[in-house]
Amino acid sequence: MSETGNGRKLFGTDGIRGKANQHPMTAEVALRLGMAVAHRFRHKDRRGRIVIGKDTRLSGYMLESALEAGIVAAGADVMLVGPLPTPGIAFVTSSMRADAGVVISASHNAYQDNGIKLFASDGFKLPDEVEAELEAVMAKIEAGDEAYAAGADEIGKAFRIHDAEGRYIQSLKHAFPKDRTLDGVRIVVDCANGAAYQVAPRVFTELGADVIELGTSPDGRNINERCGALFPENAAAEVRRTRAEIGVSLDGDADRLIMSDERGQVVDGDQILAILGRYAMSKGTLRGNTVVATVMSNLGLERSLAQVGAKLMRAPVGDRYVVEAMRAGGFMLGGEQSGHILSLEHASTGDGTMAALLVMAVMEETGQSLSTLAKCMTRFPQVLVNFSVPQKIPIEDLPEVQKIISEVETELGNDGRVLVRYSGTEAKARVMIEGSDENHIATRADDIARVMQKALHL
Repeated sequence: MSETGNGRKLFGTDGIRGKANQHPMTAEVALRLGMAVAHRFRHKDRRGRIVIGKDTRLSGYMLESALEAGIVAAGADVMLVGPLPTPGIAFVTSSMRADAGVVISASHNAYQDNGIKLFASDGFKLPDEVEAELEAVMAKIEAGDEAYAAGADEIGKAFRIHDAEGRYIQSLKHAFPKDRTLDGVRIVVDCANGAAYQVAPRVFTELGADVIELGTSPDGRNINERCGALFPENAAAEVRRTRAEIGVSLDGDADRLIMSDERGQVVDGDQILAILGRYAMSKGTLRGNTVVATVMSNLGLERSLAQVGAKLMRAPVGDRYVVEAMRAGGFMLGGEQSGHILSLEHASTGDGTMAALLVMAVMEETGQSLSTLAKCMTRFPQVLVNFSVPQKIPIEDLPEVQKIISEVETELGNDGRVLVRYSGTEAKARVMIEGSDENHIATRADDIARVMQKALHL
């Protein structure tokens, strides 16, 4: 496997990912990781305590058992919470004063994939340097170093946290105004047969909503299968059929949100950020008058925020980089077009259910429908061209590509944007152009792709 940066070979931008039961998603790797985590977060005066949670995919049982075995073998205790959204596991890790949290999930991927990602005691994802330290320890364990195994009297224990779901639900409800309810509001909730299949419907029901459930019958193999945030048209169609006021589509680990308005029109992450950002500006609560998004967020979001005096800061693709930029700048609202919505006032990571509650709070406070609120942003046409590359030569070292990018940027002026980059997870190049004329930008995206392919000798 190719190195992912900062000395890491296993960890990518969102933990370790792969096909279940194939390297690195094997019980052996999970056991070594469990031992490394226990070693990294141990204490001199007490045992370390590690939370383990998962989504609903079949391989979660295997990886959970292996991680548990590794952690207790290295002398730390395990707190098992079972299926729970990624943000819920981050919350439990922090609220239970645990030393670290482990999430077993491949997010929006199909059930054949799985992943492991880690949170520190504060509920934030581990920095790259700590992941590199863990990999170094795992390599020593694999080489036969027995120094990381606990003595017979020091082996840890494992126990189940039975009220984790309830604790998390209570924390979610704090994102909704105490003097408001959702009484009489009909909501379609698609949980993608994933980690939120119990939590999300309960939250909205407890706030008084009439909930219509989709994707709440997980069988280990149907997570994300033509449902949830990757297929928001399902909830949109059900909204139209049942005349609901809103649709909520989550992904497999419920850290993403895509919504549907009362007309069955899809509302993506950029539009949600526009709604929340503009509302916060109207209340004087948008920290630094800034929303943090990624380089992929639509130009329409930037324009919408500018209309009310707010700024858009762009970070690299990946919710962890959005969080890093938010924490560095002291900002509280950020996210991605794909539906990761981050409100650091309420959670330490993207939380789809919480974000839906924040949008519903705006609807309740303003008396406006979601379709009316979503009109605050006009999406610019966006064209994306992907192609495989044998190697990732820095784009700044390709003068022909630099030249045509400059030409297209001059053509577009202030009414468009060009982004050319390599994928962080695949051997691909991506050419993205936004502008007012979709036919024109499609042609120019192809032009840039051709020049780049020629420069790369494809």
